Amino acid sequence: MTVSHAPPSAIPAPLEKHSAPTPTPPELEAVVPASVRRSRLRAAPRWVRRAVGPLLLLVLWQVFSATGELDPDVLASPGTIARAAADLMADGTLPAAMGVSLQRVVVGLLLGGVIGTSLALVSGLSRLGEDLVDATVQMLRTVPWVGLIPLFIIWLGIGEAPKVALIALGVAFHLYLNVYAGIRGVDAQLIEAGTSLGLGRWGLVRHVVLPGALPGAMTGLRYSLATAWLALVFGESINADAGIGFLMNQAREFFRTDVIVVCLVVYALLGLTADVIVRILERLLLQWRPTFTGQ
Repeated sequence: MTVSHAPPSAIPAPLEKHSAPTPTPPELEAVVPASVRRSRLRAAPRWVRRAVGPLLLLVLWQVFSATGELDPDVLASPGTIARAAADLMADGTLPAAMGVSLQRVVVGLLLGGVIGTSLALVSGLSRLGEDLVDATVQMLRTVPWVGLIPLFIIWLGIGEAPKVALIALGVAFHLYLNVYAGIRGVDAQLIEAGTSLGLGRWGLVRHVVLPGALPGAMTGLRYSLATAWLALVFGESINADAGIGFLMNQAREFFRTDVIVVCLVVYALLGLTADVIVRILERLLLQWRPTFTGQ
């Protein structure tokens, strides 16, 4: 049997494997969550973001003053006001006035705080106390306390007493309302739990009622500080011979709008400083209370 061999040229060459070109993957864009985008916008410190509004207002004010749109006799420019403030600081007039006004506010705040808090405790902790105190306080609260200035002058003269009394009156009403509401707003289940744990009346007041009323008291303190500065403005118009209000009255007589604005800015800064102090106290005293702080 013969086997025929095909010539080498007739033998088919093995097939070569050709790999297909690898497609280039499309470029993917990173998806940034909305929360991350918002966090980038919030990367600046809070004090910078809070200063944007006042700085923008200041720039617009300066532009209107420089272009003549704002008459300097109506309202002085920021540059003029800054120079007036520097002069008042240099000769010691402004620091002395601030010291007198601060003393009036502190004395009035302490006096009104003691009176308002004491009345709120009597009225809030006892039904008998509520019957004896609350109706009288609510009646007096509806009387415009600024309208009592003439009576204060007749009763107390024109010295420091009517100014301090006016501040104390405004502070007392705010603290009374908020402390009273805080006491009566304590959850009744907490009272029952404290009673079941063996707490007596004063134990409940100390460990349950007063801590529960503390948020309301801090809110009342913030309102009281704002009212104290407002009462100071009216009080220092009563024949004052020192203080920020005295500077404003002098500036009004000589049409010094720059000095008037300086005094108003000082009032605002002192009020803002007091509010910041109360906020710090809230964070220290109310650490146990979880609150919503914004998103």
